[in-house]
Amino acid sequence: MKNKIITLGVLAEARNDENRAPFSPNQVSNILNKFSNIKIIVQPSNRRCFKDKDYQNAGAQIADNLSSANIIFGVKEVDISKLIKDKTYLFFSHTSKVRQYIGQTIKDKAIIYKKELLREIIKKKITLIDYENIREVSGEGYRYLGFGRFAGIIGTYNTLNLYLKLFNKKHLSRAFEINNYKKIKELISKQNFNKIKILLTGNGRASKGSIELLKKANIKQVSINDYLNNKYNEAIFSNISTREYIERKNDKDISKVKNYLFETDIFIACHYWEPKFPKLFYLNQISEFKNLKVIGDITCDINGSVPTTIRSTSIAKPYYSIDINTMKEIKLSDKGIAVMAVDNLPSELPRDASEEFGSSVISEVLPSLINKDDGRINRATTASNGKFFKNFTYLNDFIN
Repeated sequence: MKNKIITLGVLAEARNDENRAPFSPNQVSNILNKFSNIKIIVQPSNRRCFKDKDYQNAGAQIADNLSSANIIFGVKEVDISKLIKDKTYLFFSHTSKVRQYIGQTIKDKAIIYKKELLREIIKKKITLIDYENIREVSGEGYRYLGFGRFAGIIGTYNTLNLYLKLFNKKHLSRAFEINNYKKIKELISKQNFNKIKILLTGNGRASKGSIELLKKANIKQVSINDYLNNKYNEAIFSNISTREYIERKNDKDISKVKNYLFETDIFIACHYWEPKFPKLFYLNQISEFKNLKVIGDITCDINGSVPTTIRSTSIAKPYYSIDINTMKEIKLSDKGIAVMAVDNLPSELPRDASEEFGSSVISEVLPSLINKDDGRINRATTASNGKFFKNFTYLNDFIN
């Protein structure tokens, strides 16, 4: 494809609460300057964090019709009815964790959407390349793309804000209202979190973003050993990786996270999870965690590793509470456990998040898409020409 004219399309996001973009106007300009054989069409959008005219000034064509595009980029869920046959799409489809739903009667709208999306992709012979699966082949399969850092930053800000709201009766401005990471850091640095203890799981982008924000909040990081055994007169947190909290017993993987939650006030989940992994703890254990008041589930896997995440929340309404006796959702209060489970956190800081993401797409994905693939695109291809690729054939059972 080196000398062939390639047209890239940028979707207008389908979700009402989604305002991110795969590329910023500045990045569109950089792509057009770097690749002489590329054209870019951007669908107009009133919700997007960047203005249409800025894309136009950067050299893109603004048009609803993407039928002339070779490769179409989105961010989150697409409008199924507007998928164009025989095209190549890149977006987060979130369809790689659906094994647990195979053979089940599904009532969850989000899972039904995934099934309908995949059926349409097969029917229209679309090539689906999922950002989540664009990984290096060695080691632990490092992901080249993701909004994880800003998910960690905003998820942690929301979680700390929830704690302040419930127990200090002081509610900070929301991140999307501030819409400036520098100002958010200044605001959180002025808060007093007393002697709270925070447990943080994960060692990827999201956990690094969370640590970044916790340190800006002047919360001290300590080792897990010190976290369990020492007393502090200041706010502290400890970060544990999957390797540290999973142990093998009787040929089964067991989570040790519950051992750390007895002394924890706030739990922030940033780890990667799949259905084959153990749950962190179980509903019948929650009453044992006497100090636990707030859970920020940045992973946001519904009915996944964190059993209090019974549903995702929205940017407009980010919190709910769980009654620890009935395990049912109750009105947000300091009774029970308060939960933050927003599933598109980076949309609260869309410009910063989009710039960082687009930079990775340009450096790590575009060369393999338009020149020679080193394998990363092939491995990330869920379906093409009416069939699921080898690693995703289980999706046949899911959609049938």
